[in-house]
Amino acid sequence: MLSLSLSYPSRSSLYSNGLLSLKSPPPFHRPTLSRFSSQSPSLQSSTFLGYKYNPLSVSVDLKGGMKKRLRSGVVCYSAALTPRNLHWVCTVSSVVLMLAKGTSIHKSFLVPLFALQAPSTLDSWIKGEYGFWTAFLALLVRLFFFFPGELELPFIALLMVIVSPYQVSNLRGTKEGVVLSLLISAYLAFQHFSRIGSLRKAFDQGSIIATLAILCIVVVPWLLLI
Repeated sequence: MLSLSLSYPSRSSLYSNGLLSLKSPPPFHRPTLSRFSSQSPSLQSSTFLGYKYNPLSVSVDLKGGMKKRLRSGVVCYSAALTPRNLHWVCTVSSVVLMLAKGTSIHKSFLVPLFALQAPSTLDSWIKGEYGFWTAFLALLVRLFFFFPGELELPFIALLMVIVSPYQVSNLRGTKEGVVLSLLISAYLAFQHFSRIGSLRKAFDQGSIIATLAILCIVVVPWLLLI
């Protein structure tokens, strides 16, 4: 009869055979950031946290810059259409029409239009010491020397601004003053285009300056009214 016997290897034999080792396991090495040492701190932190830097993200800043540029362009455009600038445009156009020869309008209506649309800085200058001296010297020239006929209306407009009462001066910049200026300019535009014959003749070389000035004195009160 056969007998089976089980024998277990001793612990010393396992050690001797190398199956068991008393050596300690290799130490756990933590990951270092040596490969990120040459990068910027912000990039190190973003890469360490698993976030990769995307160069296309700069486009957001570029879009924001474009929006700022567009907004600044709109602001500059709106700043050019301030009431002060519009008053200057209408005043200069009125003076140009007083001196222009390519139109047959009744130019006396330009004098009250000038008084209603003169900017506050020009009004204060005319009513100041320099304006008084300018009117005085122009009056002396008018009395004793030859005075060109083209300067007659600008001289009268200067005197009207000086002697105008405060009730008339207070109309400047108000809705009533703008409506009155719009009526005067519309009447002058009707005279200009009806007497010149056709729209093509209005933009000829001899009358294009007067036509542009007429359009300016019509558009400016309309813009101030809206």
